[in-house]
Amino acid sequence: MRKLWLLILVILPVVLVTSCHDDFDLNASYQDITIVYGMMDQGEDTTFLKINKAFLGEGNVLEMAKVEDSSIYKTDLAAVIEEYNGDNLVHSFFLDTITIDNKEDGVFYNPYQQLYFAVIPINQEHEYKLSVQVGSKEVTSSTPVVQRFSLTKPSAGSQYINIRYDTNPTVEWYSAENGIRYEIVIRFNFKELMLNDPDTVSRFQDWALGTKKSKTTAGSEEMSVKYSGNAFYNWLETTVPYDDPAKESQVSERFTENLEFFIRVAAKDLNTYMEVNEPSNSIVQEKPQYTNIENGLGLFSSRHFESRAKRIRPETVARIKALDDPDLKFVY
Repeated sequence: MRKLWLLILVILPVVLVTSCHDDFDLNASYQDITIVYGMMDQGEDTTFLKINKAFLGEGNVLEMAKVEDSSIYKTDLAAVIEEYNGDNLVHSFFLDTITIDNKEDGVFYNPYQQLYFAVIPINQEHEYKLSVQVGSKEVTSSTPVVQRFSLTKPSAGSQYINIRYDTNPTVEWYSAENGIRYEIVIRFNFKELMLNDPDTVSRFQDWALGTKKSKTTAGSEEMSVKYSGNAFYNWLETTVPYDDPAKESQVSERFTENLEFFIRVAAKDLNTYMEVNEPSNSIVQEKPQYTNIENGLGLFSSRHFESRAKRIRPETVARIKALDDPDLKFVY
């Protein structure tokens, strides 16, 4: 089960001026605001959602965020994802709860957090509608599914890839139906042998080639991105060695494995959410709030990725072994 990509929204307090006097009330009367984040991905066997509530109270909100009860619904919540083929309801998937124990340190309570999940065999031709019932309130959203697409280069016909200096290879693909934003990554997989340890350890480094956007969400659009052979070898020299010289000195040998080409695709709503939250070059730093959740806040959308792994040709391995600024210690 791949690690699901999870997002968390921080809700800022609303200042309510109650009179013309000098004193004012920082806290409005209580209002239940449901916050939902979840992604449909046909490459995953299980769909996870984060469902929380906004909170406001007397005192330090950063301290409140560390208290589980400030954010979660203990009871009185039911969630379902419905699968539709046109106007026809095909199946209803009721979500259960699970507690994860690996949430990293941050503003909110950790390492335990509550998620909602359902095992859903996703049909890429269908639409999925979310309904969250909180007491008498219904929170809803819907999303189409980002469909599978063809990665055409590097091609499926060859087992190997050869990256030469002074060349500009391309990654090529046809766009996915219901997808619009594409992130392209080359992953270099390798192993290390440490001093005084007979077992090799697997590592990888990811080289992000940037983002491309299709003109429409109709699919079948020819797309590509170039990368530099020279930049590839420069990237290896800067990313493979450990930043800590003491740790790097403990590496006795390294061994190449393969290159993986990943293309990650976001649906239209997910792309809009990412665009709204991208860094701004404007002097106006306040961001507009984007949500596709009815009667709540957050995001319910879709994503998908395709990949292709290639063994590294001996010529490319020889070039990697020859890198000596610094010596990367590759023996093959």
